[in-house]
Order: sequence, then structure tokens, then C-alpha cells
Amino acid sequence: MTTRGRGSRGSAARLGLLALPVAFFAVFFAWPVAAIVARGLRIDGGWRFGRIADVVAQPDIRHVLWFTCWQALASTALTLLLALPAAFVFARLDFPGKQVLRAVVTVPFVLPTVVAGSAFLALVGHGGLLDQLWGVRLDTTVWAILLAHVFFNYAVVVRTVGGLWAQLDPRQEEAARMLGASPLRAWRQVTLPALAPAVAAAALMVFLFTFTSFGVVQILGGPAFSTLEVEIYRQTSEVFDLSTAAVLTLVQFAAVGAILAVHAWTVRRRETALRLVDPKVTARRPRGAGQRALLAGVLLTIALLLVLPLAVLVRRSLDAPGFGYYRALTRTDGGTFLVAPVHAVWTSLQYAVAATAIAVVVGALAAAALARRDAGRLVRGFDALLMLPLGVSAVTVGFGFLIALDKPPLDLRQSWILVPLAQALVGAPFVVRTMLPVLRAVDVRLREAAAVLGASPWQVWREIDLPLVRRALLVAAGFAFAVSLGEFGATVFIARPDNPTLPVAVARLLSRPGDLNYGQAMALSTILMVVCAAALLILERLRTDRTGEF
Repeated sequence: MTTRGRGSRGSAARLGLLALPVAFFAVFFAWPVAAIVARGLRIDGGWRFGRIADVVAQPDIRHVLWFTCWQALASTALTLLLALPAAFVFARLDFPGKQVLRAVVTVPFVLPTVVAGSAFLALVGHGGLLDQLWGVRLDTTVWAILLAHVFFNYAVVVRTVGGLWAQLDPRQEEAARMLGASPLRAWRQVTLPALAPAVAAAALMVFLFTFTSFGVVQILGGPAFSTLEVEIYRQTSEVFDLSTAAVLTLVQFAAVGAILAVHAWTVRRRETALRLVDPKVTARRPRGAGQRALLAGVLLTIALLLVLPLAVLVRRSLDAPGFGYYRALTRTDGGTFLVAPVHAVWTSLQYAVAATAIAVVVGALAAAALARRDAGRLVRGFDALLMLPLGVSAVTVGFGFLIALDKPPLDLRQSWILVPLAQALVGAPFVVRTMLPVLRAVDVRLREAAAVLGASPWQVWREIDLPLVRRALLVAAGFAFAVSLGEFGATVFIARPDNPTLPVAVARLLSRPGDLNYGQAMALSTILMVVCAAALLILERLRTDRTGEF
């Protein structure tokens, strides 16, 4: 077969693999976002782009923009400060229970933001642990938001930076010390430059997640604090000002695009050739008082920052005697829902399974196309576009679903599939990020040999790639399931009153006064936490060294 023939066949295979992912993101992401932006900026048959300057010039909007950027920067700095020592501990030290502790650290990341907000509300809010012990409340201060963001993003730094740190050859730093460099100087001049791309990538992801924060700020911020995402929700659902919401969506879209462009550049730098070794040979038992003290400090931080809020959440759910709050979930006389709150558990599981199936199919096809070494610049650009659903306003996507998908040929407003489709938009990028490193590690000569022998692209995928990436595929499915289960921003708009999801049910209960509603919210949050944690523990048993971090 000629080179041109193989190249044409490879291009056709890439286009075939990308056809479904491109169509999926075009119809269920680009179209809804464009629809709501057009609805907001198109007034009396004409485009009002001058509206952008008018909205941004408003003092209250400028305050929202300032607070969004400020809290994201502060959250990122605080997360790096607290999580980088843990990245070193997990990368370089070996101690009993390390794998279990790694899973514990990752649990908050896959928890829904509603659960994180509920956990900190139980810790620092009215009647919380700090209030009971010392009369201190932080739920009306920015510190509650910052700490909740660290709780949620701690694992991003630990796993992104620690994953690379564990594979750096320690002999390079040891050689610098033998030449007379102090431990600090050797780390600063040898290890830090090698880690810089990973640190930058982790910082950008934390900044992205906190810049677009919704559930945490919605629960802990109250009326005093509002991020862009919360303000878009307020303008859309409370004020019904689509014009302002559309402008804020465009502002957030531009900011997220810039963040993702820089992130893609740092990831490419991280993937440049470094001398890496097996992480199993770099971890050693703590040596000296300094390393033992560092390990103790990291364990104390994890206990106070990650474990304590979840423990308080569980305890608050058990305040009513005889599991009263859990038993109340089976009744419909609370007036908050059309069905018993416990119905949300079964609904969420059904939706998450459907969303996982969609995300795995779309994400696996996209990862297979992106992993090909002959992928062009256009295909690589699609890789960055896949991350946009993680940063673009989920509120905009959810409301856009109601506007764009309400008439033939796609009249889905009354269909149950609307919620899984929105959840799959968030799950698919995690599938791609998990499977892509594994697919890129597959020896390309195996694929070429199969193609020379006449195998179709589908046969190559089934016979060569799938057996090698089956475990990564299961990990990807687990992550997609966990994030789908906890999706809140888009689902809050499209979940039907008779079929609320768990995050929507928790938010509705927290928004209503009364100890019973609060206790039921804690109980539902605990159930959601247990399900997500169980999924994560299964993932840790399946994970391989080559499996992507997120």
C-alpha cells in the first residue's frame, strides 16, 4: 500500500472517529450556548453588541468580576500552599496506608460541589461544629468559600504534581547535593524547574474550577458573595434578564478560553522528554526528623481539611434520634418535592448510568482520534475544545437546553434523556483525559501491522487498542459516573420536579427553612458522598500507572 493510500485511509479513520464526538458537542454544547447568547444579544431583530460594554460598566457587575477573579486567585494560592507538601509526601515517601490515604484525598474532588458546600455548612455554619464549640461562624465570610475550594481541589495538585514528582529521577538532585548544593538550592535549581509545568498545569486547573465555581458559592456565599456563574444563574432564573446573562456568559467564555489555551501549552511542556523512572523505586521510608514532621503535618492537614468536614456532615445527618432524618426521606409530606426525597437517589443513579454510557462512547472515540500520531493541528485543536464544558457556565448550558431543544427535530424538553445529555457533557472530558495517555502509550507498530493485514479501523480498535486500554476504560467510566452523579449547574434547570437529582434535591432542601429540611439535606448529602466514595475506591483498585490522573 502506498504512503498516500495509508495517509488517506488514516485521515478517513480520524474523521470517522471524530464524527460522533463533533456532532455531540456541536448539538448539545455549541448550539445551546449560542442559542442563549443570541437570545440575549439579539433585540428587536438586531444585534446589540454595545450591550457588552454597558453591562460590564455596571458597578455591581464589576464587583462580581473582581470577586470572581480575586477568590479564584486566593483559592489557587491557598490550594498550592497546602497541597504541594502532600504532593511530595505521596511522591517520595512510603508509609503504611498510603494507597488508602490517596483515595481519601481524591474523594472530595469527585464529590458534587453541593456536598462540599453542605459539609462546610455543617462545619462552619449556624449550629455547626465551630459554632457549638466556640461560637464561631464562617459561613458569612469569604474564608468558608476559600477553604471549601481547597477541600475540593486539593487532589488536583496532589495527583497532577505528585504524579510527575514520583517519576523524576532523584539521582539528579542527589548529584547536585554531592557537588555542594544545599537541599533547598538543589530542589530549587534541579527539581523545581522539572516540576514547573506540572505545577502550572495544576494551578490553572484549580483556577478554572474556582473561577467557574457555582455550588460552593451558592451555598456558602449567600447574598454577599457572587461569582460570574452565580450571577449568570441569578440573572437567568430570578431577574429573567437574558441580555445581561448572555453578556456574562461571553465574558466567562473568553476567560475560560484563555485559561484553557495556557493550560494546553503547559501540558505540552509537561509531555516533553524528561528522564523518568518507575515511581515505585523513588518512594522511601521517611528519613530524619524533617521528613517525619512533614508527613505528620500533611496527615494533620488531611484530617482537618478533608476528613473533618465529611465526618461532621455524617454526624449532622444523625442528629435526629433513630435515623429520623433518613426515615423522613421516605415521606412526601414535607412539601418540598412532588415525590419522596429518597426517590432522588434512584433517579440520580439511573441518570448517571445513562450519562456514563454516552460519555464513554463519545470520549473513547475522541480519545482514539486524538491519540493517533498523524493527527493534524485541527484534530489537536479539538482536544482543547473538549475541555470547554468544564469551564463554560453550566447554568448557561442548562438554560440553553430549554431554549434550543424545544422544537422539532430535537424537541427534548419533556424527555428524560435531557438530564443525562447535560451530565455527559461534563463526563466526556474526563473520559478523554483518562484514556488519552494510555492510548498514546500503545505501540503504533501494532496498529500498522493490523492495518497492513487488512484490518478495518474498527477491527484495529477492537483487537489491538481495547484489550490494552480496557482497565483505563473502566476507570474513565467510573470518573464519568461520579461527576455525572454530582452535576448541578445545568441539571438545576432541566431536572423535572417529579424526578429531582440528588444535588438538586440537596440544594432545594437547604433553601427552605426548618431543621427537618436541613437534616434531610445532610442525609441526602451523606448518601451521595458514600456512593461517590465507593465508586472512587473501586477506581483506585483498577487504576494503572499509565492511566491518566483525571
